[in-house]
Amino acid sequence: MTTDIAPPRRSFTYANLWRSLPRELLYLFIAFPIAVTGFAITVGLFWAGVGTIVTFFIGLIFLVGALYVARGFGTATLVLVEWTARRRIERPEWLDARARTGFLGWLRAVAGNGHYWLYLLHTMMVDFIVSTVTWTLTIVWFSIAVGGTTQWFWNGFIQYGEVDNVAERWVAERLNSPLDPTLTFNLVCLAVGLVFLATLPLVTRGLTTVHWLVARGLLAAFKSDALLKQVATLNESRGAAISAEGHSLRRLERDIHDGPQQRLVRLQMDLAAAERQLDADPDKARGLITEAMQQSREALEELRSLSRGFAPPILLDRGLVAALESAAVRSTVPTRVVSELSADTQLPQEIERNAYFVASEALANAAKHSGATAIEVRVTFVDGLLEIAVSDDGTGGAITIPDHGIAGLEERLLGLGGSLDVISPDGGPTVVTARFPVPAP
Repeated sequence: MTTDIAPPRRSFTYANLWRSLPRELLYLFIAFPIAVTGFAITVGLFWAGVGTIVTFFIGLIFLVGALYVARGFGTATLVLVEWTARRRIERPEWLDARARTGFLGWLRAVAGNGHYWLYLLHTMMVDFIVSTVTWTLTIVWFSIAVGGTTQWFWNGFIQYGEVDNVAERWVAERLNSPLDPTLTFNLVCLAVGLVFLATLPLVTRGLTTVHWLVARGLLAAFKSDALLKQVATLNESRGAAISAEGHSLRRLERDIHDGPQQRLVRLQMDLAAAERQLDADPDKARGLITEAMQQSREALEELRSLSRGFAPPILLDRGLVAALESAAVRSTVPTRVVSELSADTQLPQEIERNAYFVASEALANAAKHSGATAIEVRVTFVDGLLEIAVSDDGTGGAITIPDHGIAGLEERLLGLGGSLDVISPDGGPTVVTARFPVPAP
């Protein structure tokens, strides 16, 4: 289960502003040509679609093309504005379930998605206007900063006309400078250039922040998107939990029918036959009773084996780690349990029960299919997640088969809001990692 993490905020210091300046300047320089390109393409496609809408299909192609082009330019804007060390902006969900119902469903999913139209508005109008203003201010500010601070250098290499001499004399007269007019003009340009150069990082930070705010306002996912996604995930988890429970019950019913039930029927038949032979042939009756006792022992062993899929008493009495150690002792492959849980870790009983079941199933799969000579079960708890990793030194190649083994574990974990990762290259080793979200107490 992946989560998007925003980059840490940098402290707002003047030194940090200068460190961000190259990226911000480059972004502000290229934002305008990108915006102009997006504006030209989307305007052309949109109005071509509007003009040919009477033909329906041709107009539809142009309009959908405008929406997709706007989506592309909007996504590029998000990537670039985040590249200037801004916080990440959550991306919207583009297609819903309707898109999987055919062409008309896909068309409704696109045309009915407000994000497409907001991206079109951003590319056709807002970004073009904002980029024009910010690009102009950046060019002016940067030119004055560079030109003013270097005026003294290139002033001697250029032949000025009468207009430039007038400018130098005008500055010298206004300042009542006793210095040479050219020197006075160079000093004034240097002072102005230094002021603009010193404030350049503040200007670029402000202008890139404007772009980031506009992008967050028009291009970010809606708050309702997160709620809808959470509802869909909960519904999926609920369905997976119901499916996993159904598979477990059907498997238990099948195992009981094929194992202990058949032995108990045989036991009943042997006891009935022994009762009939008790007076006529005591030796034969004694043999039947001996067979019945063997059937009872085998049925008891099978019931004990089946009960391992449920919470054993040691889990309720001594906790998860002790139960896993008990399961490790019963394993046919040497198994080591490594616990990194702190002494004060308290886990909900439902989480412990499911964690024990998943670990036991992974242990059984490893012992049965991997050909391993050693197994390790590692238990950790970090950032609200209980993690159980079962690794073996077997032959690897573990795959997910519907309604079997790993697939059943995935469904069980999905029902709990967790996740299952399986790394099993050919030749091994195999690592099965289950993660359980643990609610705060």
